[in-house]
Amino acid sequence: MIYVQALLWERLRLARAAPTRGSSAVEWVIITAIIAGGALGLVTLIKTLVAQRMGAIQGDW
Repeated sequence: MIYVQALLWERLRLARAAPTRGSSAVEWVIITAIIAGGALGLVTLIKTLVAQRMGAIQGDW
């Protein structure tokens, strides 16, 4: 049991001393902006297509 505890403490120490990994906040903002822009473009496209189809349906009556 003492060996496992020592092993876990050593791994914890190494994890805290390791350089940071992953994306920075700026990268997350850029990724989020790209995704939001794509979603906004898709919503605009769908809205335009629905409005055109609605106009065609109303014109048939």
